[in-house]
Amino acid sequence: MKIEKLTENKIRVIMNFKDIENNTNDLHSFFNNMANSQNIFLDILEKAEKEVNFHTEGCKLLIEAFSAFEDSIVFTITKFSTNDIAPISNNKSKLTVKRKIHNPNLKNAVYEFNNFYCFCDFCKFISNISNIETQKIAKKIVLYNYQNKFYLIFKDINLKYEYIHKFFNILSEFSKFQNYSNNFEYKLSEHGRTFIKNNAIFKGIKYLI
Repeated sequence: MKIEKLTENKIRVIMNFKDIENNTNDLHSFFNNMANSQNIFLDILEKAEKEVNFHTEGCKLLIEAFSAFEDSIVFTITKFSTNDIAPISNNKSKLTVKRKIHNPNLKNAVYEFNNFYCFCDFCKFISNISNIETQKIAKKIVLYNYQNKFYLIFKDINLKYEYIHKFFNILSEFSKFQNYSNNFEYKLSEHGRTFIKNNAIFKGIKYLI
């Protein structure tokens, strides 16, 4: 198990399938009956508190899961603690889990990053996955800066690429999908700043990490 602290309110946990099966005896039942698997998440939270100082007492938790590797599961755990959300303690009946699945079926797409560091974190993460070649994802990938956020535009996505679903599942953990339109791209090019003209991910990996 590997725990990474993304922000003060979010961590990423990478677990091997064998680790999960050792605790549940059945990987399929783990996803289809989360109530019986919450001990794993409680153990994760305890380790996260010790290893990366991620305290969740009195917080509402959102746990998202997706498969980024052939033999591993990535969990993203986000905590919420505001005056608008009633505090929820860390017990078995209060943990909620959402399985995150992303299936791209469009030729063009836009993804929004909260800041430049999120884009760099994504480049660093994707660079460690040897079987994904980012230059095969789309004919054109451009990074724009607009109103303090960064937008990654994909033009002519290669839907036949073997790892296209895996790539966009990973991307969804670092950014937010936006509906693409010619008008939106025009607004970015006219009123924003073209940060990387093409091959944005490849160049981000090469020059920014």
